[in-house]
Amino acid sequence: MSTKYPHFDPEMDPIWRSELTSIQYHVTREGGTERPHTGKLNLENRNGEYFCVCCDRLLFTSKMKFESSCGWPSFFSEHSEANIRRLHDKSHGMNRIELRCGECDAHLGHIFDDGPKNLGGNRYCINSASMRFSTRGD
Repeated sequence: MSTKYPHFDPEMDPIWRSELTSIQYHVTREGGTERPHTGKLNLENRNGEYFCVCCDRLLFTSKMKFESSCGWPSFFSEHSEANIRRLHDKSHGMNRIELRCGECDAHLGHIFDDGPKNLGGNRYCINSASMRFSTRGD
């Protein structure tokens, strides 16, 4: 069990374990990463919204998504209500910016500066396991 998150609440751990699948728990609560090209939302192309799988905070819309071929869902910006937190991540010998849900501190993925230049240049590289997708009206 990882305690690297400042908002880690041991009392919530049994609830997270019972409500999330093993991969969702590993990604969101332990800071893991799903294997590339395995997430169910990677190739999702319907109109809709992407929510945090843990707390249901709106993170992205389908209009923000683009195909980056990196193996994970990619977005060029976040929803104005997302309030995604950015933290320096020096794990695995890399220097990256980790993204966490501003509401529940779930690990979402990382942000890189190799996104579409005409849309700001950001690539939010997000684990499918950290999100729930809903078509508009669901």
